[in-house]
Amino acid sequence: MILNALMFVLGAWYVQQMAHLPSISWLSAIFFGALLICVSQLFPRFNFKFSKILRKIILALASFLFGVVWASSFALWRMSDELPHQWEQKTIAIVGVVASVPEMTERGVRFRFDVEKVLTDAAVVPTHISLNQYVFANNHEDLPTNKLERQVSQFHAGERWQLTVRLKRPHGTANPHGFDFESWALGENIRATGSVKSNADNIKLQDFVPRPAYILEHLREEIKLRIEQVLKDKPYSGIIQALVIGDDNQISADDWQVFLRTGTSHLMSISGLHITMLAGLAFGFVGFCWRRVPKLVMRLPTRKAATAAGLLAGLLYSLIAGFSVPSQRTFYMLMVFAIALWSDRQLVISRVLATALLVVVLFDPWAVNAPGFWLSFGAVAMLAYALGARIGQAHWLIAALQTQWAVTIGMLPLLLIMFGQASIVSPIANAFAIPMISFIVTPSALLGSFLPIDVPLELSYRALEICMSALKWLNQVPMVTWQQHAPATWTLLPAMIGVLWLLLPRGWPMRWLGLIGFLPMFLIVPVRPVMGDMKVTVLDVGQGLGVVVQTAKHTLLYDAGPKYNEQSDAGSRIVVPYLRGEGVKKLDGFIVSHNDIDHSGGMQSVLSLMPPAWLANSFVPDVEIPSSTKRIPCFAGQSWVWDKVQFEMLYPNFESYADTALTDNNRSCVLKITSQSGSMLLTGDIEKDSEQYLLGTNPEKLRSDVMTVPHHGSKTSSTPDFISAVAPGAVVFTSGYLNRFGHPKQVVVERYREAGSLLYRSDYDGALEIDFVRNEANKHEIKIENWRNQHKRYWQDEFGK
Repeated sequence: MILNALMFVLGAWYVQQMAHLPSISWLSAIFFGALLICVSQLFPRFNFKFSKILRKIILALASFLFGVVWASSFALWRMSDELPHQWEQKTIAIVGVVASVPEMTERGVRFRFDVEKVLTDAAVVPTHISLNQYVFANNHEDLPTNKLERQVSQFHAGERWQLTVRLKRPHGTANPHGFDFESWALGENIRATGSVKSNADNIKLQDFVPRPAYILEHLREEIKLRIEQVLKDKPYSGIIQALVIGDDNQISADDWQVFLRTGTSHLMSISGLHITMLAGLAFGFVGFCWRRVPKLVMRLPTRKAATAAGLLAGLLYSLIAGFSVPSQRTFYMLMVFAIALWSDRQLVISRVLATALLVVVLFDPWAVNAPGFWLSFGAVAMLAYALGARIGQAHWLIAALQTQWAVTIGMLPLLLIMFGQASIVSPIANAFAIPMISFIVTPSALLGSFLPIDVPLELSYRALEICMSALKWLNQVPMVTWQQHAPATWTLLPAMIGVLWLLLPRGWPMRWLGLIGFLPMFLIVPVRPVMGDMKVTVLDVGQGLGVVVQTAKHTLLYDAGPKYNEQSDAGSRIVVPYLRGEGVKKLDGFIVSHNDIDHSGGMQSVLSLMPPAWLANSFVPDVEIPSSTKRIPCFAGQSWVWDKVQFEMLYPNFESYADTALTDNNRSCVLKITSQSGSMLLTGDIEKDSEQYLLGTNPEKLRSDVMTVPHHGSKTSSTPDFISAVAPGAVVFTSGYLNRFGHPKQVVVERYREAGSLLYRSDYDGALEIDFVRNEANKHEIKIENWRNQHKRYWQDEFGK
């Protein structure tokens, strides 16, 4: 049974790695083939005379095929509900219900919307979409500074509205070591995203739609408002909201960094641990009371009553959390354990865990894409392996230390594979944070959210303040986290074998040999270019630019992408994760081409998280520069050589800094990089005037094999003479998907096509990895690979250029 459950899950996981889903006919053939295998092995009259081992292998194969069919069928059904490309960014009138608690953002409010009716003729709209209502302008200076001033949403959970919207298909950035938004949206059943047109006739049709899901969301919104009223604008009130209703949108970026670095981020949103702990508290409380009333015990044994109470508590908390995918996962696990206890069966932990795994994937085949799925089941499996089947009962303190050791060492390979980092102080931080958050902060916050007295909420907040003070103190410890390159996937196998060996019972000879299994993870590092070669990665940062240049021993970052909001930017979300994943421990240089939010928006995060040796730019930055970083202006004539690769700044000149009429775009630092296998031109956002200046000074220096298109393909740039002078064999347009500027302009695209350049687009291709190398025949060549093609998945769109 255990093997079959695991093979079914493996089949579902295999589907999520597919570039294209099987057709209905293929799925039918696979299903009937698997069914035939099962019939032949389960019924004696059809049973061939196979050995017992071979029978198990055949049934495991059938389970794998059933997993493939199940996950593929779910995916085909969900993906059939989609927004056609021809209706993207079109004005559409719809009627539906606000299906979630509205989340306040800097510029307005975001909520999920269930579409009931499409009023626009011939328009096709998915049933489940995510909408933004923009209240404030797209200018950070216009935003209110007080969080309470932003709470102006006219939308509330459960209301029926007629809205005029503009939608697009789920589309995110695609980068190595990055977050896959499109996979997440599919798992969450968000089939389109968009905005509400504020100048349209949007009408509320009904104050409340009395359906179970909307009643629950309305209750969650009331709880959120109560927490906001009691705690007002206190700095950690967002964490209390996250612990009670699962809304972590109000947790600050600085606090998230503390949680990540101390290994406690799993505690600050509703996780399996919280639901399990609350169910355990209910189990213990009901069991304590029940056994003291003989009449109750005679009607129902104490263990069964306590089990039912624990399961009910877990269900209620999961519902208050919005029954999100992680909470569903935990509840299904609890349900399997509860059924086993209720039926008076002997608990074989491996069988219960395998059954829970199977149930989760049956309800949600996309759970296998979530890191939390593997971490939660992995943690339980490690505890069962390390602490089960041991002789005698250890002292509670020894047991607690063994638990921390088992989870820490057992989860290390998964953490390194998924995140490239692990907290060194995590055992210490969790030792006090887990009991404080699970037994004091969360229960008190829940109690205060439902009772009309404020004391429990205030007690919860006070305990949280103490916990946060301790975590921030730990965060100041040097080397608080271990960070390294992203290990190759295959290194997980020897590492897990090493974990199992290390966690063998005390007295087992040479347990230290398990450490050898970790060596491939630590010692096999990403390959760097050889002397004279270079690797250039144009990251997909949306509407903006971020380029990483690697030579044999040096790394340069050119621009850091846009700022998305006060809590996130491309520097922290895309650039730094990519650098760390590639094993880059320090930046030798950092160039910010000009003072525009789509190029400099991630600068502060890069400076904070990976301080460079020097920073070159064309403006006076208004961010804090580390004392270890030397700042210099960029100007024409600067040049240096790294590992036999030539770097030369072509623009701006000194007169540009004195010309007050010059725009920031026309002060962009233009950099040419020349290796022995080819050259690349990085142009920032220069426009026609700057291009004419470059043509009039050193036009011969412009010629390059590859170029980032100036100003994302705007009409204000890429004049025919400039394109002719550069004569690029390939060009990269760095633009956001369906961006509001309409970049790249079609007329500009045609100019490059007529010039014979190969065209790449970051919004269509994802990150571009450009290798300037010598091949096996010792000939120089340029290899260009796009991330979406390399890691194609069935949920991604395909684009023609």
